[in-house]
Amino acid sequence: MNKSRKFAALIIITVFLIIYNDVAHAQEVTDDEVHGLYVPPKKVFTGGIVAGMSLAQVDGDYFAGYYKFGLNAGPIVYAQVGKRVALSMEMLYSQKGSKSNIPTASITLPNVIINNYGINTNYVEVPVMINYYDKHKSSIGIGFSYNRLINSHETLDVDSANILKSINLNNNYPFLPNTFDFLAGVNLHLWKGFYGNLRFQYSITPIRTDIPPNYSRAVQYNNLFVLRLMYLLR
Repeated sequence: MNKSRKFAALIIITVFLIIYNDVAHAQEVTDDEVHGLYVPPKKVFTGGIVAGMSLAQVDGDYFAGYYKFGLNAGPIVYAQVGKRVALSMEMLYSQKGSKSNIPTASITLPNVIINNYGINTNYVEVPVMINYYDKHKSSIGIGFSYNRLINSHETLDVDSANILKSINLNNNYPFLPNTFDFLAGVNLHLWKGFYGNLRFQYSITPIRTDIPPNYSRAVQYNNLFVLRLMYLLR
């Protein structure tokens, strides 16, 4: 188990322990206590919009670092199921991938320098999460997302014996159309209906199993952080 998956497992255990503790003491909470979500106490559903950026990399290529920037935006809806617990679902346009502009010697091909490498994948993403709110309306949450690939583009520029060339990998090694991710995140209540959001996201299923033999080292997974601003309607 790699570090990302150990981190994800730790977050899952922590959040479930917090929610279990809240449910176990639910009888001690009075009806007039302020609810977690920034909504009136008797309102079950509320909607809003989120927009921000992702910092991504692909585990399984030869490059490390969250250097791929992308858009992450769309509507969100919450269903409050307890004083401090709410389910959420989003419909996002999500850009993921990998990027490296630092010349790197190929591990498998002698006398080959990889000058530029980039994976651009665009998805429709549907995250579903369970969220636990504190008395200040900030929250932590975990969940899963379904990703449907819209399109992809892979760029590769190499220097082979002082000959520059671009290699097209798009058709021979396609990305899988349907994938699933694990999610864990925090929402910081800023002001009225505004929240700052930080999310960690990692693929449960691979994004590609048929990999370029000389330019990838293993089956590939998305690995990213997402920074967003969220506004919830009252």
